[in-house]
Amino acid sequence: MSPILVTGSSDGLGRAAADALLDDGHAVVVHVRSPERLAAVRDLLDRGAQSVVGDLARLDAMLDVVRQANALGRFDAVIHNAGVIGGPSLLPVNVVAPFVLTAEMERPDRLIYLSSSMHRAGHADLDGVDWSGARESRSYSDSKFLVTVLAAAVARLWPEVAAHAVDPGWVPTRMGGPGASDDLRLGHVTQTWLAVTDSPEALRSGQYWHHQRSHRPHPAVAEVRFQAALLDSLADYTGSTIQGRS
Repeated sequence: MSPILVTGSSDGLGRAAADALLDDGHAVVVHVRSPERLAAVRDLLDRGAQSVVGDLARLDAMLDVVRQANALGRFDAVIHNAGVIGGPSLLPVNVVAPFVLTAEMERPDRLIYLSSSMHRAGHADLDGVDWSGARESRSYSDSKFLVTVLAAAVARLWPEVAAHAVDPGWVPTRMGGPGASDDLRLGHVTQTWLAVTDSPEALRSGQYWHHQRSHRPHPAVAEVRFQAALLDSLADYTGSTIQGRS
């Protein structure tokens, strides 16, 4: 059984997803930002999870996470869960890291990208974007719009992979805050289901999900020209590419 990688597994929805997958008997690889954060997933490691370590705010560390992951072999699925809500690491963590890991890791059967209902307030505009995080050039909504576009582009270019975006809801994690109104118990369910289910509906790539139901994302998500512009911009910055059918 090939494993499932969950990025950002030390707390919140990533940890809940890894925990649930282990409970169901799946092989899991957790990801944490630094060696010191391994203590936060010690119980998951004791139950058989493996780990990769690296700060997804830094391009060199993203590539090191790729090297660690590829050394473990091919994955059944990758849940791109790691995310931040603001600050200079917003675009590196929320958009660049999922792009680099997608481009550079051995291609899995399934890819799940964490989006947000807030992606609907994002803008299909790359002018002046700073992928490095040296300055804050985009909002959280923009970052979630862009990662949703990334998911749609991967679904189009790689028809052999089931690629999806997931809105987990506004849940009371450390990032979501105590005032979040959605059910924390449901926050990880859709992405773990997409990682393992044989449901024909879930294997139809390129969907945007909320609580195991498919919804329409921002209309610009499906614009092939903007998908291509995003991939080109990220490739120019990272040196990585995602290629496939035209």
